[in-house]
Amino acid sequence: MFDRKTQNHSIARPTEPSIMLSLALLQLNTKPMLNNATAFAGFSVDALETAKDFYQNTLGLKAEETYMGVLYLHTKGNHPMVVYPKAGHTPASYTVLNFYVDDLEGTVSGLKEKGVRFEQYQDGPIRTDEKDISRDEKGPDMAWFKDPAGNIIALIEK
Repeated sequence: MFDRKTQNHSIARPTEPSIMLSLALLQLNTKPMLNNATAFAGFSVDALETAKDFYQNTLGLKAEETYMGVLYLHTKGNHPMVVYPKAGHTPASYTVLNFYVDDLEGTVSGLKEKGVRFEQYQDGPIRTDEKDISRDEKGPDMAWFKDPAGNIIALIEK
């Protein structure tokens, strides 16, 4: 409120309990919170049809092309991941997608039969063996491959 006599501004103090409660609740929620928000991940590819074929026919995922021109990848227990075409796509230099599998060796072998080429790491802290699997006592057994757009995907033994 503005007092014309003193030229001072002041905030009116509410007296009704419901107004006081509302103001107290507003003060508690002054920062945006995402702890109850639904989230999803996404990454780009250079060719959507090629990606759809790979994720659906090679990896066995449900790949749904939407009216927006993006691809939804459906995986067990998660919200769909969004795969979108990007002109001038540059593959990610990090793992964009991780899959927990019960039988890593069997999954690697099955994907190799479908033409998937696994990454070999020999330099640095991660090293893969002759079966293209990293076995380290500090973490789970893992293997990596790339999708047709060059994005890195990991398989992790449960």
